[in-house]
Amino acid sequence: MRDKLKVNEKRLREINDFLTKSNQPIIDNILNVIKKYGTPEEINKKAKENMKLETKLKKLKDMKSPYLEGINWLIEQKEKNAFVSVEDYRKNILGSKYKASNFNKDYQVTLELSALQYFPWLLEQVKQVIAKKELLPARFIRVRMMKEQEADQGDIIAVSAAMDILGATWVETLDTKGTDGSNVHLGGPDTITGYFGGVGQPNDYPLKWLDEYLYYYTNYGVKQVLNVNPGTIMIAYLVHKMGVDMEFKISVFMGNDNPYSILGTLMYAKMFAREDGSTPLVGFNFSNSINNENIELSATVRKELGFEDLVRFEHHITETYKSIVRQPYDRTEELCQVAKKVRNIAAKHEGALPQVDSKREHPSDILDYFITKKDVESKGLMKHLLQNYLDKHDAVNNTAKRLTENNIPVLGAWNVHR
Repeated sequence: MRDKLKVNEKRLREINDFLTKSNQPIIDNILNVIKKYGTPEEINKKAKENMKLETKLKKLKDMKSPYLEGINWLIEQKEKNAFVSVEDYRKNILGSKYKASNFNKDYQVTLELSALQYFPWLLEQVKQVIAKKELLPARFIRVRMMKEQEADQGDIIAVSAAMDILGATWVETLDTKGTDGSNVHLGGPDTITGYFGGVGQPNDYPLKWLDEYLYYYTNYGVKQVLNVNPGTIMIAYLVHKMGVDMEFKISVFMGNDNPYSILGTLMYAKMFAREDGSTPLVGFNFSNSINNENIELSATVRKELGFEDLVRFEHHITETYKSIVRQPYDRTEELCQVAKKVRNIAAKHEGALPQVDSKREHPSDILDYFITKKDVESKGLMKHLLQNYLDKHDAVNNTAKRLTENNIPVLGAWNVHR
């Protein structure tokens, strides 16, 4: 029965014939979008220039961005070693137990926070990190509208520059994510269930998504973005294979909640990997319902396919208090168990600890990600959303503390937590 599972080479040839056939409309459409920005080599060259920190600082200076002062302050804090070191952090947590501790770097957990909507929030977070000798995450997710942050005095550049200075990866969420009227039959939150299953990017939206990606990649060096739809995921694999050095992570909304869906996800990545084995897929979120047993099974799939070091498991440890899961939702203790057995995991924090969020005047809400800055300010929500963000940061540090107590190493912003 197992032998019957082998993929027939004839079927693989048929797929290759389809993908390489001349006058193949769905491939031609991808090529036409790419051509707007040049050859893959030209596209990558433009992106690399805009990825340079000196390029970002010059842009902020030229536009007289008010955020440049904050960037310079971050550089100053880094240069004077204002952040707690990894060793001192462990000593602070473990006390007399530190000498007997043993941390296996192979099982290091990446600290992750979502969503960093505004650059000034990061400054407030860093001030707290320095004052309290806490850890700053090594991974940030952004869900702010791209056009809005682009127009906001260089916010998109300031956050990018800050990530370079601090030592962190970050993910942007493109505007063509399907909540902008792409499906004419869906509206706002009252029709949210209509988006389930990744149906929010119908018809030609995957091509619009690619166009938007290449715009921000070439103009701002934005390399890594969120991916929520099978069509945009397929396009990303194909475009990467053609030579564009793009990266993406797959959202929780894709439904990777069992080892078989994860097998499918990783089989796609394997099929469209480059000759050197590289893939644009750098990670994916599990759906919230996955348990430790099936994370471990999924890890065997990932390892067997050669992606253990390349594709990160991004596991939601906390979620926004409203509009996404039943509360209380807190996977900290489960993480402390599975992280001892599974490598390359990120601990993602989308909400505060439930006991904190439940007492807030304005608890964290996933729908807040889709409010414009203008509406946030006019409704007096900014102070509440900043508090939600700092509460999420506290949840990150609660996780870091619990992992450290279990002798599991954590990865914070690597340029400052030395």
